[in-house]
Amino acid sequence: MMAQTGRVFNIQRYSIHDGRGIRTIVFFKGCFLRCRWCCNPESQKYNIETMTVNGKAETVGQDATIDEILMPVERDRPYYRRSGGGLTLSGGEVLIQYKFAAELLSAAKERGIHTNIQSTALVEYYKIEALLPYLDEFLLDVKHVNPVKHEEFTGKPNLLTLDNAKKIAANKTTRLVIRVPVIPGFNATEEDISDISSFVGSLTNVAELHLLPYHRYGEGKYAALGREYPMGDIAAPSDTTMENLKKVAERASNLICQIGG
Repeated sequence: MMAQTGRVFNIQRYSIHDGRGIRTIVFFKGCFLRCRWCCNPESQKYNIETMTVNGKAETVGQDATIDEILMPVERDRPYYRRSGGGLTLSGGEVLIQYKFAAELLSAAKERGIHTNIQSTALVEYYKIEALLPYLDEFLLDVKHVNPVKHEEFTGKPNLLTLDNAKKIAANKTTRLVIRVPVIPGFNATEEDISDISSFVGSLTNVAELHLLPYHRYGEGKYAALGREYPMGDIAAPSDTTMENLKKVAERASNLICQIGG
C-alpha cells in the first residue's frame, strides 16, 4: 500500500549544509534515539507537538503529501542547477517513515533532482534497500564504535548502525559520506575519534569523512518544549581541538576529512 502522507516538521530552503550545493531540507518527525546533544528536540517524538516561542504557541509537525513537499523543492531548481544541489531528507530519523521517504525520493528522481538523506541507519537493512534505488548520496551518522557508550548517551546501542554501514558501503551506486558528531564527554578524545575513524577507514567506497563539532544552537528549543537541556553548560570544542581531531581522523582512516558538513 502506498504511504499517502508523511509527517514532517520543517522544510528549509537555501541550505548549504547536509550535502553538496544549495539544498532544500525536509525534516521528518520521529526518531529512534534521544541523543543528549540533539539540536532538534522537536523532531524526536512522532506525534504533533506544541512549542511556546516568544510567548506564542506553535504547532510542530504536519502530515503532507509528496506534491505538497515537492512544491517548494521544485521552486529551487535554478539553485540546484547552478550549485549541484538538490533535496535532502533529514529529521528526526527519515527511516522511521521509510515507505514514504522512498516514494518522495522516487518522485524527486523522476524530476531530475539530486537526492540524499541524513540518517543513523538504525533499522533493518531491507528498509534502507527500499530507498537506495532513488538515492544519490547517503549521509550516515556514526557517533561511536562502543555500543555501551553509544547507548548511554543516545538511548540505544549502535551495532545495527555499524553493520548497516558495511552494507551501504558495499552498494556502489550510492555515494557514502560518514559524519561524526564531536561531543565533549562522549567522543571528543583522540582515542575515540581514532577508533571511529579506523572503522570508517575499513569500509569500502567511503567518499568523505566529516567531523561535526557540537554546538548549543538548539538549547532554546528545549525550554520552548518545557524540557531541560541535557548537555547542561558543556561548551563546544575549540577550533584548535577540532583541527587536532581532524588530523587524528585522517591518520586513522586514510581519508580526507573536513570539519563541518
